[in-house]
Amino acid sequence: MRHETFTMSRPRTVEELLFHWPQVVRLATNDWAKGFALSIARQSRRRNWKPTPRQICIMQRMVAELFQHRGDDFDLIEVGA
Repeated sequence: MRHETFTMSRPRTVEELLFHWPQVVRLATNDWAKGFALSIARQSRRRNWKPTPRQICIMQRMVAELFQHRGDDFDLIEVGA
C-alpha cells in the first residue's frame, strides 16, 4: 500500500491562516506574539482588509509553528485500497 505524504510547509491562503488564527491567539507564547495575534484578529474583521506581505509572512510562520507543536496525538484513519 502506498502512502502519500502531506507537507504542512506549503504557503497557506489568508482564509486558511485566519481559520487557525483563534488558536494562534490562545497559544501565543510571549507578549509580542500575543499582541501581534490580537492585532491581526481585530484588523481581519474590517471589511476588505488585506494583510501586508510582512504580516502574511509572520502569520504563515505562526500557523506553521502551531502545527509543529501539536504533536502526534491523533489516530490515523486509513482508507482501504
